[in-house]
Amino acid sequence: MFSFVKKTLPIIIAGGMLLAANAAVAKQLTIGVSFQELNNDYFVTMKQSLEQAAAEIGAKVYVADAHHDVSKQINDVEDMLQKKVDILLINPTDTVGVQSAVMSAHKAGAVVVAIDAQAEGPVDSFVGSENYDAGLQAGEYLAKSIGGKGKVAILDGIPVVPILERVRGFEDAMKKYPDIKIVTKQNGKQERDTALTVTENMLQSAPDLNGIFSVNDTGALGALAAIQSSGAKVKLVSVDGQPEAIKEIEKADSPFIATSAQFPRDQLRIALGIALARHWGANIPKTVPVKVKLIDHSNAKGFSW
Repeated sequence: MFSFVKKTLPIIIAGGMLLAANAAVAKQLTIGVSFQELNNDYFVTMKQSLEQAAAEIGAKVYVADAHHDVSKQINDVEDMLQKKVDILLINPTDTVGVQSAVMSAHKAGAVVVAIDAQAEGPVDSFVGSENYDAGLQAGEYLAKSIGGKGKVAILDGIPVVPILERVRGFEDAMKKYPDIKIVTKQNGKQERDTALTVTENMLQSAPDLNGIFSVNDTGALGALAAIQSSGAKVKLVSVDGQPEAIKEIEKADSPFIATSAQFPRDQLRIALGIALARHWGANIPKTVPVKVKLIDHSNAKGFSW
């Protein structure tokens, strides 16, 4: 699917740009995007990608940061709808909680594309990583690295579909190894400071822990600090592929051994291309999955979003 998208996206974008140019005299295209947070390189990269793409087609962009507050996200979307956005890209902080915002946008006639995390309600399409595979391949890598036996923990996150799917994938990977036991699952809220504290507690309660799976790289970097300060011999895997995590994985002696990398720039541009196609009357797929790639010490050098 990812190769298909890479081949077809330029056509979608080009078509959208041509149609946008033809319609520019009538109305400038307006795009609203609501992120669950912008205190994360992953979403900042998406924002930068959107701004670049929007400049290419002469569109006006409104950006909002929900700060993981679903009430704020709903209000942000309502504000965008008051500004008559043609397209709403929504990265929900709560899959179910944003349903009213999606319904309002649909009722207002905006094209609604959920990005990175699925949203309940009448979305036109969803573009996101293959998160189950991300958790599965990170889990299998961790299992092999600890010799197929031992105790592992999960550093969990907010209850949106991508996080749930990553955890499900990791847990399924562990089922293949009867000598590996998941001894705890705790919520690091995908934040570095919270994850650091949570990991410290994990290491105190399970001093013989062998591995940790974090649902994102930001949380993993907090976990890494806890592991290094404690001197624990714990191996760490994660999901995202953010630059700071990649630098750690490049180090031969780091406890941070792998991450299932996502492609935020591609996700954003695919979502915009899909939304443009729908705005100009084309039929679009309901779901566009984007593949992930496992990054370890062997291929970390030179990798970037």
